[in-house]
Amino acid sequence: MAALGRTSQVLLRSALTQARRQLSASAGGGHGALAEKWRMLSFLVAIPGVAVCMLNMYLKQQQHSHDRPEFIPYSHLRIRTKPFPWGDGKKTLFHNPHVNALPDGYEDMDE
Repeated sequence: MAALGRTSQVLLRSALTQARRQLSASAGGGHGALAEKWRMLSFLVAIPGVAVCMLNMYLKQQQHSHDRPEFIPYSHLRIRTKPFPWGDGKKTLFHNPHVNALPDGYEDMDE
């Protein structure tokens, strides 16, 4: 009975060793082809895709109107329960006077 156990262990070890050798051999040989595949995908798909997206955004930006939106004093927008801790307390940290309105309208609005 003990001889049968030792024989099965030897056979199992040899089978595992062969499987490791086959896996390592196949992994080493296929690496170059896989790298070349991804390199070609990068040059033929990714870079032209980024270029098309950049062209699309440039053309959309050319058609975009640069006029600021009309100020409508909605009651649920621009609510200030306490002042901001910088400046005069009305402007947000990244305030843009051309686009961002204060609670009572744009800064340079001619009335």
